[in-house]
Amino acid sequence: MPNTVSKNKKKTQVTASPERRREILDTAAEVFAAQGYNATTVRKIADAAGMLAGSLYYHFDSKESMLDEILSTFLTELWEGYDAVLAAGLGPRETIEALVTESFREIDRHRAAVAIYQKESRHLTAQPRFHYLSDSQAKFEKAWLGTLERGVRARVFRADLDVRLTYRFVRDTVWVAASWYRPGGQHSPDEIARQYLSMVLDGIAVRP
Repeated sequence: MPNTVSKNKKKTQVTASPERRREILDTAAEVFAAQGYNATTVRKIADAAGMLAGSLYYHFDSKESMLDEILSTFLTELWEGYDAVLAAGLGPRETIEALVTESFREIDRHRAAVAIYQKESRHLTAQPRFHYLSDSQAKFEKAWLGTLERGVRARVFRADLDVRLTYRFVRDTVWVAASWYRPGGQHSPDEIARQYLSMVLDGIAVRP
């Protein structure tokens, strides 16, 4: 589907209610996550949303616009939480604990968006419209590496810790949860974070 529409379609665009707009975006996010961005057409999104494909253009001018809003909304909310944690003056371990907990909360709120981000961000960053993905990735890496390095200096974390390898391990094992996590399941995001942190920070073997 082209990323632009005719002038006539743009003229007929109307503003959906916030609730309806969110419903459409939530549906689009699930379709993008399940089928991939390139394989997803406006018709597929419209069918999933229970509307005609042409009617979708009353709310969004393209599937690219929908993807942009899905990802930017997720990242804006993620960084509101992360920035609050980083500004709280916590110790290194407490900062890691808070960042992990906030990450699982975001997976709970934006599971499909996280899955899309993981699958699509590498090629999307080449497009000017999605350059903010690269900026977010760089900021994300700086925050985590900086906290781990601070923990090593403070002797909260082991002196022989490979901080970059640790960062990649923590990053990948946290965010891969979007592939299996379902909201409303047996464990809350905070409980999953607690169990995860126990394994990462304290290990799984019984201590002598």
